[in-house]
Amino acid sequence: MKPLEVGLLFWAGGALGEEKPPAEIVESVVSLGVRCGQLGLHGEADLGAASRSLWQTAISANHLTVVTAVVSFSGESYADVEAVERTVGYLPPATRAEREQRTFEVSDFAAELSIPGLAAHIGALPEDPRDSDYVAIRDLVRRICDRCANHGQTFALETGQEPAEALRQFILDVDRSNLGVNFDPANMVLYGSGEPMSALETVRDWVIRVHCKDGVAPTEPGQLGSETPLGQGEVGMERYVSKLSAIGYRGPLVIEREIVGEAQRADIRHAVALLNQLRQSA
Repeated sequence: MKPLEVGLLFWAGGALGEEKPPAEIVESVVSLGVRCGQLGLHGEADLGAASRSLWQTAISANHLTVVTAVVSFSGESYADVEAVERTVGYLPPATRAEREQRTFEVSDFAAELSIPGLAAHIGALPEDPRDSDYVAIRDLVRRICDRCANHGQTFALETGQEPAEALRQFILDVDRSNLGVNFDPANMVLYGSGEPMSALETVRDWVIRVHCKDGVAPTEPGQLGSETPLGQGEVGMERYVSKLSAIGYRGPLVIEREIVGEAQRADIRHAVALLNQLRQSA
Protein backbone atom coordinates (compact mmCIF):
# COMPACT_ATOMS: atom_id res chain seq x y z
CA MET A 1 0.00 0.00 0.00
CA LYS A 2 1.38 3.41 -1.00
CA PRO A 3 1.59 6.36 1.42
CA LEU A 4 -1.69 8.31 1.47
CA GLU A 5 -3.31 5.76 -0.82
CA VAL A 6 -7.00 6.48 -1.36
CA GLY A 7 -9.34 3.97 0.25
CA LEU A 8 -12.99 3.53 1.17
CA LEU A 9 -15.08 2.68 4.22
CA PHE A 10 -17.57 0.08 3.03
CA TRP A 11 -20.20 -1.81 5.01
CA ALA A 12 -21.24 -5.44 5.32
CA GLY A 13 -24.85 -4.49 4.61
CA GLY A 14 -26.92 -2.54 7.11
CA ALA A 15 -28.27 0.98 6.77
CA LEU A 16 -25.08 2.32 5.15
CA GLY A 17 -24.31 -0.68 2.95
CA GLU A 18 -25.81 -3.15 0.53
CA GLU A 19 -27.32 -6.48 1.53
CA LYS A 20 -25.22 -8.53 -0.87
CA PRO A 21 -22.73 -11.39 -0.59
CA PRO A 22 -19.18 -10.36 0.36
CA ALA A 23 -17.88 -11.06 -3.16
CA GLU A 24 -20.33 -8.59 -4.70
CA ILE A 25 -19.60 -5.96 -2.06
CA VAL A 26 -15.84 -6.18 -2.53
CA GLU A 27 -16.13 -6.18 -6.33
CA SER A 28 -18.28 -3.05 -6.06
CA VAL A 29 -15.60 -1.41 -3.90
CA VAL A 30 -12.71 -2.05 -6.26
CA SER A 31 -14.81 -0.94 -9.24
CA LEU A 32 -14.71 2.55 -7.70
CA GLY A 33 -10.96 2.71 -8.19
CA VAL A 34 -9.64 1.83 -4.73
CA ARG A 35 -7.59 -1.10 -3.47
CA CYS A 36 -7.71 -0.55 0.28
CA GLY A 37 -10.21 0.44 2.91
CA GLN A 38 -12.11 -0.24 6.12
CA LEU A 39 -14.80 -2.86 6.61
CA GLY A 40 -17.78 -1.57 8.59
CA LEU A 41 -19.59 -4.21 10.65
CA HIS A 42 -23.05 -3.16 11.80
CA GLY A 43 -24.65 -4.64 14.88
CA GLU A 44 -26.33 -7.54 13.09
CA ALA A 45 -23.47 -8.37 10.71
CA ASP A 46 -22.71 -12.09 10.58
CA LEU A 47 -19.36 -12.86 12.23
CA GLY A 48 -19.64 -16.63 11.94
CA ALA A 49 -17.16 -18.99 10.32
CA ALA A 50 -19.03 -19.26 7.01
CA SER A 51 -19.26 -15.48 6.68
CA ARG A 52 -15.61 -15.08 7.62
CA SER A 53 -14.61 -17.55 4.90
CA LEU A 54 -16.61 -15.66 2.27
CA TRP A 55 -14.96 -12.38 3.26
CA GLN A 56 -11.50 -13.96 3.21
CA THR A 57 -12.05 -15.30 -0.29
CA ALA A 58 -13.52 -12.03 -1.62
CA ILE A 59 -10.79 -9.84 -0.15
CA SER A 60 -8.00 -12.09 -1.39
CA ALA A 61 -9.45 -12.59 -4.86
CA ASN A 62 -9.78 -8.83 -5.40
CA HIS A 63 -6.39 -7.95 -3.88
CA LEU A 64 -8.06 -5.58 -1.42
CA THR A 65 -6.18 -4.46 1.69
CA VAL A 66 -8.49 -3.97 4.68
CA VAL A 67 -6.81 -1.88 7.38
CA THR A 68 -9.62 -1.54 9.94
CA ALA A 69 -12.77 -3.28 11.09
CA VAL A 70 -15.18 -0.51 12.11
CA VAL A 71 -17.52 -1.53 14.92
CA SER A 72 -21.11 -0.27 14.97
CA PHE A 73 -23.95 -1.34 17.23
CA SER A 74 -27.66 -2.07 16.91
CA GLY A 75 -29.83 0.67 18.37
CA GLU A 76 -27.51 3.59 17.69
CA SER A 77 -29.05 6.80 16.39
CA TYR A 78 -27.38 9.89 14.95
CA ALA A 79 -30.61 11.86 14.56
CA ASP A 80 -29.43 14.71 16.80
CA VAL A 81 -27.09 15.41 19.71
CA GLU A 82 -29.51 14.02 22.31
CA ALA A 83 -29.95 10.78 20.37
CA VAL A 84 -26.18 10.38 20.04
CA GLU A 85 -25.65 10.90 23.77
CA ARG A 86 -28.42 8.43 24.58
CA THR A 87 -27.65 5.61 22.14
CA VAL A 88 -24.15 5.67 20.65
CA GLY A 89 -21.16 3.59 21.64
CA TYR A 90 -20.43 2.32 25.13
CA LEU A 91 -22.07 5.16 27.05
CA PRO A 92 -25.58 3.65 27.49
CA PRO A 93 -25.26 1.48 30.63
CA ALA A 94 -28.00 -0.96 29.58
CA THR A 95 -26.10 -2.11 26.48
CA ARG A 96 -22.53 -1.61 27.69
CA ALA A 97 -21.69 -5.24 28.51
CA GLU A 98 -23.34 -6.55 25.35
CA ARG A 99 -21.45 -4.07 23.18
CA GLU A 100 -18.16 -4.85 24.87
CA GLN A 101 -18.67 -8.53 24.06
CA ARG A 102 -19.61 -7.68 20.48
CA THR A 103 -16.37 -5.70 20.15
CA PHE A 104 -14.39 -8.70 21.39
CA GLU A 105 -16.12 -10.81 18.74
CA VAL A 106 -15.26 -8.28 16.03
CA SER A 107 -11.63 -8.34 17.18
CA ASP A 108 -11.57 -12.13 16.83
CA PHE A 109 -13.29 -11.91 13.44
CA ALA A 110 -10.82 -9.27 12.23
CA ALA A 111 -7.87 -11.32 13.41
CA GLU A 112 -9.00 -14.25 11.25
CA LEU A 113 -9.06 -11.85 8.28
CA SER A 114 -5.62 -10.40 9.17
CA ILE A 115 -7.16 -6.95 9.72
CA PRO A 116 -4.67 -5.07 11.93
CA GLY A 117 -7.03 -2.71 13.75
CA LEU A 118 -10.48 -1.87 15.06
CA ALA A 119 -12.24 1.49 15.32
CA ALA A 120 -15.45 2.63 16.99
CA HIS A 121 -17.40 5.60 18.26
CA ILE A 122 -17.19 5.08 22.02
CA GLY A 123 -19.97 7.58 22.75
CA ALA A 124 -20.13 11.08 24.21
CA LEU A 125 -17.68 11.07 27.11
CA PRO A 126 -18.70 12.84 30.32
CA GLU A 127 -16.59 15.96 30.90
CA ASP A 128 -15.65 14.99 34.46
CA PRO A 129 -13.06 12.17 34.57
CA ARG A 130 -14.39 11.25 38.03
CA ASP A 131 -17.87 10.62 36.61
CA SER A 132 -18.87 6.97 37.04
CA ASP A 133 -19.68 6.58 33.34
CA TYR A 134 -16.31 8.06 32.36
CA VAL A 135 -14.53 5.61 34.65
CA ALA A 136 -16.59 2.68 33.33
CA ILE A 137 -15.83 3.54 29.70
CA ARG A 138 -12.16 4.10 30.48
CA ASP A 139 -11.92 0.65 32.03
CA LEU A 140 -13.93 -0.92 29.22
CA VAL A 141 -11.61 0.58 26.59
CA ARG A 142 -8.65 -0.78 28.51
CA ARG A 143 -10.16 -4.26 28.25
CA ILE A 144 -10.84 -3.81 24.53
CA CYS A 145 -7.27 -2.64 23.95
CA ASP A 146 -5.97 -5.67 25.82
CA ARG A 147 -8.13 -8.02 23.72
CA CYS A 148 -6.93 -6.31 20.55
CA ALA A 149 -3.32 -6.51 21.73
CA ASN A 150 -3.67 -10.29 22.00
CA HIS A 151 -4.24 -10.23 18.23
CA GLY A 152 -1.56 -7.62 17.52
CA GLN A 153 -4.27 -5.08 16.73
CA THR A 154 -4.76 -1.39 17.42
CA PHE A 155 -8.00 0.17 18.65
CA ALA A 156 -8.88 3.61 17.27
CA LEU A 157 -11.39 6.09 18.68
CA GLU A 158 -13.56 7.92 16.17
CA THR A 159 -13.45 11.67 16.64
CA GLY A 160 -16.17 14.29 16.89
CA GLN A 161 -18.31 13.76 19.95
CA GLU A 162 -15.94 15.63 22.24
CA PRO A 163 -13.26 18.33 21.82
CA ALA A 164 -9.83 17.08 20.81
CA GLU A 165 -8.31 18.03 24.16
CA ALA A 166 -10.83 15.83 25.98
CA LEU A 167 -10.10 12.95 23.61
CA ARG A 168 -6.37 13.40 24.15
CA GLN A 169 -6.84 13.29 27.93
CA PHE A 170 -8.98 10.18 27.68
CA ILE A 171 -6.28 8.41 25.68
CA LEU A 172 -3.73 9.34 28.33
CA ASP A 173 -6.08 8.10 31.05
CA VAL A 174 -6.62 4.75 29.32
CA ASP A 175 -2.84 4.35 29.04
CA ARG A 176 -2.61 1.62 26.43
CA SER A 177 0.07 1.70 23.73
CA ASN A 178 -2.24 0.26 21.06
CA LEU A 179 -4.92 2.94 21.55
CA GLY A 180 -5.16 5.72 18.99
CA VAL A 181 -7.43 7.88 16.89
CA ASN A 182 -9.37 7.38 13.68
CA PHE A 183 -9.50 11.07 12.81
CA ASP A 184 -12.60 12.33 11.00
CA PRO A 185 -12.40 16.08 10.29
CA ALA A 186 -16.04 16.35 9.23
CA ASN A 187 -17.24 15.01 12.57
CA MET A 188 -15.55 17.94 14.31
CA VAL A 189 -17.64 20.22 12.08
CA LEU A 190 -20.87 18.22 12.28
CA TYR A 191 -20.80 18.07 16.09
CA GLY A 192 -19.49 21.60 16.48
CA SER A 193 -16.69 20.23 18.65
CA GLY A 194 -13.71 22.08 17.22
CA GLU A 195 -11.84 23.39 14.19
CA PRO A 196 -10.57 20.31 12.31
CA MET A 197 -6.95 21.34 11.69
CA SER A 198 -6.45 22.48 15.28
CA ALA A 199 -8.04 19.24 16.52
CA LEU A 200 -5.76 17.20 14.27
CA GLU A 201 -2.73 18.98 15.70
CA THR A 202 -3.89 18.20 19.24
CA VAL A 203 -4.14 14.43 18.64
CA ARG A 204 -1.44 14.13 15.99
CA ASP A 205 0.65 11.69 18.00
CA TRP A 206 -2.20 9.18 18.20
CA VAL A 207 -3.55 9.23 14.64
CA ILE A 208 -3.69 5.64 13.38
CA ARG A 209 -6.23 6.02 10.57
CA VAL A 210 -8.23 8.86 9.04
CA HIS A 211 -11.51 9.44 7.29
CA CYS A 212 -11.96 11.84 4.42
CA LYS A 213 -15.44 13.26 4.84
CA ASP A 214 -16.87 16.76 4.55
CA GLY A 215 -19.75 18.71 6.02
CA VAL A 216 -21.18 21.97 7.28
CA ALA A 217 -21.78 23.05 10.86
CA PRO A 218 -25.16 22.80 12.61
CA THR A 219 -27.42 25.84 12.36
CA GLU A 220 -29.52 25.12 15.48
CA PRO A 221 -28.58 24.10 19.03
CA GLY A 222 -28.97 20.39 19.66
CA GLN A 223 -28.80 19.49 16.00
CA LEU A 224 -25.97 17.95 13.99
CA GLY A 225 -24.51 19.54 10.90
CA SER A 226 -24.99 18.16 7.40
CA GLU A 227 -22.61 15.94 5.48
CA THR A 228 -21.65 17.11 1.98
CA PRO A 229 -19.76 15.63 -0.94
CA LEU A 230 -16.01 15.84 -0.44
CA GLY A 231 -14.68 19.32 -1.15
CA GLN A 232 -18.06 21.03 -0.78
CA GLY A 233 -18.10 21.48 3.00
CA GLU A 234 -16.17 23.42 5.62
CA VAL A 235 -13.25 21.05 6.25
CA GLY A 236 -10.91 22.28 3.52
CA MET A 237 -9.60 19.10 1.89
CA GLU A 238 -6.45 20.64 0.49
CA ARG A 239 -5.44 21.89 3.95
CA TYR A 240 -6.42 18.56 5.48
CA VAL A 241 -4.32 16.36 3.19
CA SER A 242 -1.42 18.79 3.48
CA LYS A 243 -1.67 18.75 7.28
CA LEU A 244 -1.77 14.95 7.38
CA SER A 245 1.41 14.85 5.33
CA ALA A 246 3.03 17.48 7.56
CA ILE A 247 2.40 15.50 10.78
CA GLY A 248 3.91 12.39 9.20
CA TYR A 249 0.76 10.40 8.52
CA ARG A 250 1.42 7.83 5.80
CA GLY A 251 -1.66 5.60 6.04
CA PRO A 252 -4.61 5.51 3.66
CA LEU A 253 -7.03 8.37 3.01
CA VAL A 254 -10.27 6.52 3.69
CA ILE A 255 -13.36 8.05 2.09
CA GLU A 256 -16.58 7.91 4.09
CA ARG A 257 -19.87 8.95 2.48
CA GLU A 258 -22.92 8.27 4.61
CA ILE A 259 -25.59 7.99 1.96
CA VAL A 260 -26.51 5.01 -0.22
CA GLY A 261 -27.32 4.33 -3.86
CA GLU A 262 -26.05 5.82 -7.09
CA ALA A 263 -25.57 9.27 -5.56
CA GLN A 264 -23.14 7.73 -3.09
CA ARG A 265 -21.19 6.01 -5.85
CA ALA A 266 -20.99 9.23 -7.87
CA ASP A 267 -19.74 11.15 -4.82
CA ILE A 268 -17.16 8.44 -4.07
CA ARG A 269 -15.81 8.59 -7.63
CA HIS A 270 -15.50 12.36 -7.29
CA ALA A 271 -13.77 11.95 -3.92
CA VAL A 272 -11.30 9.39 -5.32
CA ALA A 273 -10.33 11.78 -8.13
CA LEU A 274 -10.02 14.75 -5.75
CA LEU A 275 -7.88 12.92 -3.20
CA ASN A 276 -5.62 11.42 -5.85
CA GLN A 277 -5.00 14.94 -7.09
CA LEU A 278 -4.35 16.35 -3.61
CA ARG A 279 -2.05 13.54 -2.47
CA GLN A 280 0.27 14.20 -5.39
CA SER A 281 1.04 17.68 -4.08
CA ALA A 282 1.00 16.82 -0.36
